Amino acid sequence: MKKKLGSLLLAGTLCVSLLFSACTGGGATPATDPGTSGGGDTPAVAAAGAIKVGVVNNPPSESGYREANVKDMEAVFSADNGYELKTFYSLKNDEQLQAAQGFITEGVDYLLVSAAETTGWDEVLKNAQEAGVKVYLFDRMIDVDESLYEAAVVSDMSAEGDLAVDWLLSQNLPEYNVIHIQGAMGSDAQIGRTGALDAQFASGKMNKVVQQTATWDEAEAKKIVESVINSGDSFNVIYAENDGMAKGAVAALDEHGITHGVGKDVIVMGFDCNKWALRELLAQNWNYDGQCSPFQAQVISDLIQGKTTASSKKIINEEKGFDATTITQADIDTYGLGE
Repeated sequence: MKKKLGSLLLAGTLCVSLLFSACTGGGATPATDPGTSGGGDTPAVAAAGAIKVGVVNNPPSESGYREANVKDMEAVFSADNGYELKTFYSLKNDEQLQAAQGFITEGVDYLLVSAAETTGWDEVLKNAQEAGVKVYLFDRMIDVDESLYEAAVVSDMSAEGDLAVDWLLSQNLPEYNVIHIQGAMGSDAQIGRTGALDAQFASGKMNKVVQQTATWDEAEAKKIVESVINSGDSFNVIYAENDGMAKGAVAALDEHGITHGVGKDVIVMGFDCNKWALRELLAQNWNYDGQCSPFQAQVISDLIQGKTTASSKKIINEEKGFDATTITQADIDTYGLGE
């Protein structure tokens, strides 16, 4: 029998006390439809004494995970909760850096960052420190000295990768011929979810049929799989670093009459736990989905307002992986994102 992996989710605001005691471009106005880059202004006049927060994030169009993450940020850092919120969304690191510097210049009190890439942030965060702007990282780590930020509320992307690859090894396939579809290169999520699989390729336990980025995009993932099918190369595993790319991969399989899921020709693996993806597991059309919690806003808000104190700089969302042979509707209702 396939084993069920993972540990109990400490999700959203329900996990805050435990985390602290014991321990994944068009500018937009919040609550509007942002594009892929640009800046945003608060939609209403902020109350006197409101805490000014600038959020630099990836766009909600990136994935179901990101849509949930953006909505969570905008709901928590609202005028009703005592905040004046400015947002910027982009998948490009240079645009994010410019926006962050702009927020610092505008005089926000806090800068919250989910970086498109792990590098390049030293100077901007040093400028924030010099200006008295306090920085919180969320969702993803970046490569800077920890003295440059107050805390990082993040997923352990390497642990997500380890969990997924351990599950794959537990399937005891006679051979592993893997199509590896990566997310945006250089992002913390891509690096973490790639690392465990790279170790298997290096050891010779798994064969890398192709390893290519689709930059989180469903259509690009479909093209990658179509190319492999047309080449005639044999494969029996698709490891896609988010649900959208897994969906694109499956579309290519379906068009070519290749079966997938439990007991079928190809194992399909995704990440993020969108409800629609978990329903594919329940139907046994997919095999595995790794969780990545998008809910960090309340944790950060409680830190800002002094309601809690972080016991360490890095606050980890504990997450799990789901197996198609053991997932239940209750799991989907509890852990699934979106509708």
